[in-house]
Amino acid sequence: MIVRMWEVRAHPEAFGELLSWVCEAMLPKVEVHPLHLSSEVYASTDHRLVVVSKWRGSTPEGFAEPPSHLVARKPQFWDFTQVDR
Repeated sequence: MIVRMWEVRAHPEAFGELLSWVCEAMLPKVEVHPLHLSSEVYASTDHRLVVVSKWRGSTPEGFAEPPSHLVARKPQFWDFTQVDR
């Protein structure tokens, strides 16, 4: 299983619109992928959104780029695998 952490910072005045785009436009397209297991969305007080998604296999589906007028900087993402301890 791969866990993808995707993070984006919104312009303060566009936070609500970016959150709506993530939840209503981006994630529905990701969540229908056959290897997708689950997704969670988190918000911070400094206008960042983080999506943590879990995937079967080793290649998660790419996420769409958000509308540029909503973001203070381009999204970043990291893929993780669980560590046995």
